[in-house]
Amino acid sequence: MPQINYLTRIEFDFGAIAGLGNEITRLGLKRPLLITDDGIAAAGILQRVLDAAAPHTPAIYDRTTENPTEQSLLECMHIWHDRGCDSVIALGGGSPIDLAKAVALLTSHGGELADYDVKTGGSATIGKVSPQIAIPTAAGTGAEVGRACVMSRLDGTKMVAVNLNMVADLVICDPELTLSLPPRLTAATGIDALSHGIETYCSTWDNPPAAAIGLEAVRLAAGWLPEAVENGQNREARWHMMMASLMGGMCLQKALGGAHAMATPLGELHLHHGTLIGILLPHILRFNKGHADAAFADLRGAMNISPKAELHDWMTEFVGGIGLPTNLAALGVRADQLPAIAEKAAQDHLSATNPRPAVEADYLGILQDALSG
Repeated sequence: MPQINYLTRIEFDFGAIAGLGNEITRLGLKRPLLITDDGIAAAGILQRVLDAAAPHTPAIYDRTTENPTEQSLLECMHIWHDRGCDSVIALGGGSPIDLAKAVALLTSHGGELADYDVKTGGSATIGKVSPQIAIPTAAGTGAEVGRACVMSRLDGTKMVAVNLNMVADLVICDPELTLSLPPRLTAATGIDALSHGIETYCSTWDNPPAAAIGLEAVRLAAGWLPEAVENGQNREARWHMMMASLMGGMCLQKALGGAHAMATPLGELHLHHGTLIGILLPHILRFNKGHADAAFADLRGAMNISPKAELHDWMTEFVGGIGLPTNLAALGVRADQLPAIAEKAAQDHLSATNPRPAVEADYLGILQDALSG
C-alpha cells in the first residue's frame, strides 16, 4: 500500500479504510467526533467506517450541509463538549472536511470563526489544532490535504481560514469509497480537481514542486474523469481520479486564481462549488490568454490536445461532455446579482495570484459572459 508523506501522512489504496481502528489507537485518540453528512450515512459508507473504527466508538455528527455553515460548527462544538471529544474524523467531501477543520480550530484556539479570517489577518495566528483524521469519499476538492477552511457564517457571507496547521494529522484515501458516487457528482467534483491543477499551474507564485504536482493532477483528471463519469465501477479510473484530487489539494500551496475568486461569493447563493468552477474556468482561461503562454503550452501537453487548441474552447467542450452545465443561468443566477459577486471576487485573496490582474469591472464582464455561456 503506498504511504505518502507530503504535508501529512497519507494512506492511499483500495481497502485502506480497514486500518482506521489501528490508526486511532496509534494517534492516541480516545473519543473522536466523526463529522459527515446524511448522504454518506444513507449510502452505507458511514457504517462501514464505524465498523473499521472498532474498537473505538466515535460520537457522530451527520448533518453537514452542502456548503458548511457556522450553525453546523456550533452544533458540533456542543457535541464535542457534551461527549468529551478529543479529536475529529472527517468523512465525506469538502464540506465535512472543512467543517472538521473549523471544529479542530475552535476547540484548540477558542474564540469565534471570524477571528481567523484570512482577509483580516486572523489566519496567521493559527497554531497547532486539535487532532484530525480526514477520509475523503469524493475525488475533487483535495480538502484532505488543503490548508484552507471555507465556511458560511451565520449572516450568510463566506469566510476562509488558511494555515498549514489545519491539515489533518492523517489522511486515508480509499478509492473504494468513491465507487458509488453518481455520475453528476463525479463530474462536478472531478472538475474541481482539474481546476486546481490548472489554476495553480498558472498562478503567479513560484513553487516548482507544487507546479509539477499540479501539472500531473491535470494529466490524470483530463485523462480519467470522462471514464469515471461514464463507468463509475471502473476501479482504475476511480484510483486515478482520487489521486488527481489528492494532488490537486497538494498543489494548492501555489495558490489559485480568478475562477475560484468568483466561485467563493457565488457559493453564497448555495450553489455547488465544482459545478460553478466548471462554468467559470473556461471564461477565466479566455481572460488570461496571452498572460500565461508558457503555462498554457504545458497544460495542452498534459491534456493531450493540439498545441494550437484554445484552452477555453476545449474546457467548455470537456465540461459539457461530462454532463455539466456551461452557463450560470442554468443554475438560476440572475444578471442583477452579478455586480455584488464581481465586487467580492475582486477583493478575494485568490484574485491576487491570477496571471492577469483583474479588477471589479473585469470580473463583472467575465460573469456576464458566463451567465449565458
